[in-house]
Amino acid sequence: MSVERPLPDADAAPVDQVVLLPAGPLVLGGDLGGTSTRIVIADSEGNVIGRGAAAGGNPTSHPASAAANFGQALHAALAGLDPTAVQAAVVGMAGGVALARPDVAAQFEAAWTGAGLIVAPDYIGDLEVAFASGTPEPDGTVLIAGTGSNAGLVRNHQLVRTAGGHGWLLGDDGSGFWLGREAVRSVLQALDLREPLGALGQAVVQAILPDRDENAAAQREGYDALRDDLVRTVNSRPPVLLAELAPAVIAAYAQDDETARALVKRAAELLTETAARLKTTSDKGPMVLAGSVAGESSPVGQLIRQHFAGEVLTARDGVGGATWLALGALDPALPNPENHTRLVS
Repeated sequence: MSVERPLPDADAAPVDQVVLLPAGPLVLGGDLGGTSTRIVIADSEGNVIGRGAAAGGNPTSHPASAAANFGQALHAALAGLDPTAVQAAVVGMAGGVALARPDVAAQFEAAWTGAGLIVAPDYIGDLEVAFASGTPEPDGTVLIAGTGSNAGLVRNHQLVRTAGGHGWLLGDDGSGFWLGREAVRSVLQALDLREPLGALGQAVVQAILPDRDENAAAQREGYDALRDDLVRTVNSRPPVLLAELAPAVIAAYAQDDETARALVKRAAELLTETAARLKTTSDKGPMVLAGSVAGESSPVGQLIRQHFAGEVLTARDGVGGATWLALGALDPALPNPENHTRLVS
């Protein structure tokens, strides 16, 4: 049984306070993404008793800062608690393959032990966390479409097969990156053909070259000059930043821009094809959709939901899903629907 206590503000500095500690074992769930790191501590009844948050924790690009953010979130979540009481931990991580490098693994291990934790963490992929956040069912399919894209087949809460997820250079079809890249390519094609830019084209030029009036520049300087500026600017930035153009595609879609509508339709087709590579007639369970591109308000997500028959659910709180899986690592009887509702709603 746990005793309620005020949850610490993850962004606030620690303060001296008297707390009533929970009795019994604790679990830890983590969700480490490109933009945020979140940690939850819960008791064996699924009651959240600690939270911590920091900046991005994806170790692929910046492992040192990701590990530091991980440690910051751990310390915040464990404030006022005995870290040795944590007896099971599941941490979902985008870019977790980077932990195969000894130097990166050592930095994350230092952050973990530096928080006083003694239990070994179970690092899993973001597909498993997304699926667990969307449903308590043990089997099903999960599709993530955000900056990148990936799909997975889940059996007994474990990932058994994947499709896609090969990164922006080799895959990520239908993702936010794909939408952004294809939007720029459509603009370059229009400039090659000396065609006027529609709503999407104007939005893309404005986003990449904010100090330029796209149509005036094309008329004054020539289509080739504008095209060259776009190519030069895009190639000078990290490729993943093309995903920042996805909202422009969605906005142009709402304005009935012909190119945007074609891109949204094609993105949905690519994502459904990726997920379909995993499904067979014998597969059971729901499909869980995660990521901004596959969201309920996204036209891409809406088209995906129309395509698939059966139960299609939306991923919720990823760190809640990881915490729920940690309950299962503590005791197979604990990850029940009631605890799932308590942790992810």
